[in-house]
Amino acid sequence: MSFQAYLDAVEKKTGLTPRQLVDLAHERGFGPGTNATPILEWLKQHHDLGRGHGMALVHVITKGPRISDTHVGSGGTHSDPTDTLWLDGAASNPHR
Repeated sequence: MSFQAYLDAVEKKTGLTPRQLVDLAHERGFGPGTNATPILEWLKQHHDLGRGHGMALVHVITKGPRISDTHVGSGGTHSDPTDTLWLDGAASNPHR
């Protein structure tokens, strides 16, 4: 599963775009420097997200939407089309 696919699955499960979840996390004081555990606990308790999907959001909450270009355009299972994740909803993603 690609990084973007994890975020798209989070949106489908929660009904919230990744950006909306990032905004909610920032309102709770989560951001750069926050350990993963409290974010994962919040995501599980309030949005019923497991560790895998939660860790995708932890990255975006703490580091922003840029990812390593290791799998960008690789064509493999984990391939993403770009090194910047789309946070504004799967339906509006220009890379789909």
